[in-house]
Amino acid sequence: MMENGNPIALRRWLWTVLIALGLLRFFSLDLYPLADTTEARYGEIARLMTVSGDWITPQISSGVPFWGKPPLSTWLAAAAMKLFGINEFAARLPSFLLSLLVVALVWSLAARQYGRTSALTATVVLASSALFFVSSGAVMTDPALLFGTTLCMVAFRQVLMLQGRQGRAWGYAFFVGLAVCLLAKGPVALVLTGLPLAVWLLHQRRWRETWQRLPWLSGLALTAALSVPWYWLAELKTPGFLEYFLVGEHWQRFIEPGWQGDLYGGGHLRPRGTIWFYWLECALPWSLLLPLRLLSREGRHRLQKQPPWRDERQVYLLAWALTPLLFFTAARNILPTYVLTGLPAFALLSGEWLHEKDHSSAALRWGSVGMLLLIGAILAVVVGLGIGPAERSQKKLVAAYRKERMFDSRSSTRLLYLFHRPYSAEFYSEGNAALIETLPELEPLLDGVGSLYLVVEKERWALVPSTITARFLKLEENKRFYLLRGHKP
Repeated sequence: MMENGNPIALRRWLWTVLIALGLLRFFSLDLYPLADTTEARYGEIARLMTVSGDWITPQISSGVPFWGKPPLSTWLAAAAMKLFGINEFAARLPSFLLSLLVVALVWSLAARQYGRTSALTATVVLASSALFFVSSGAVMTDPALLFGTTLCMVAFRQVLMLQGRQGRAWGYAFFVGLAVCLLAKGPVALVLTGLPLAVWLLHQRRWRETWQRLPWLSGLALTAALSVPWYWLAELKTPGFLEYFLVGEHWQRFIEPGWQGDLYGGGHLRPRGTIWFYWLECALPWSLLLPLRLLSREGRHRLQKQPPWRDERQVYLLAWALTPLLFFTAARNILPTYVLTGLPAFALLSGEWLHEKDHSSAALRWGSVGMLLLIGAILAVVVGLGIGPAERSQKKLVAAYRKERMFDSRSSTRLLYLFHRPYSAEFYSEGNAALIETLPELEPLLDGVGSLYLVVEKERWALVPSTITARFLKLEENKRFYLLRGHKP
């Protein structure tokens, strides 16, 4: 693809912003604790896999299988913990590396279709989008899903543009991407790739070419070989997994408002159509800047001259970008991360639509640097003041308990959580924080041998009888919890 002129200055600007975003994300991976609930839960699942050596069945607590998601992200986090220890950096590193691969895939497609300047624009838009930046350093399953869907969609385009050995390699990459999707999130991920491809094929009527270019038989065999064995072994090891995962998580979760069968927390009930508001938030600042650019005089002229529906490349990207929004429009049990798989396509469209002939797009320049400064400022405040993730984590309280234990004269100490034990407590205590669900269980322990340390939510502690509260001293607290030490009367 030929470029308009030689936009060296803009490329340097974009490279600077892109590298700064990457460095900022990498060096912030271990600057704040794993936050409850999502990060700490998946961090604890990975920790349990690391210490138990069970790589077939993820566990949500010791001995309790986790059927909610396939294990790809857990495998990667557990492998990182084997290499770097059980800490925030290891837990988050796989998400960062997967996000780098997604950026590389977006670059490869944009450079081939539109040129290097548009490719750099697309990668900066993606890397500086709010949700992508957050998820690229968060312990969750979505970065693995994003890599799988992006690999599928980019590989499909590359297959149609390339001949010979390169084309065949991208063809097999497409089926590897399907396997990644199945091991990252499950069958729903296939919908997020199948729907946009079906829309584009109906629009272009290139069925025969698609059949001829992709190695369907050997490719599907490759997908099955990479993904089916785990599903089979998981069902053998914990019978009932397939029914819960395939029927419950992939059907009832979306069609039953407030689905009560969720084993791992309540549903996220939202009004229908909320996914579009999530997109506006998650694609910031570009969800605001790009429409303003398109509504300008130059933008309107360009759209009139080259309508997107007349360009098969843009039809492909529009179908890809809009699929998660349209698919989840009627759903009520949703999360903001559901828009993530469409962001690479949105970034690719932005790379073309923001690419001006004079290479001096004010929206691109100020949007990218503005988002970089905003992200840096937010991280500085979060880390410096200990707010946000630190307030939703038990790291501070567990650390205070360990410090007290070092100077405790009693030979044995116990850390207990009353009524509720967050996942971050299990992660940071390395599984040594016990749960006491009722007050009758607590009272006999106060008269036992050794020191008793108790963590309890402030609101619930206020309802505990004074005969019990009088036997505890407050040592530390965070926004929601007290750390208390028991003493004998």
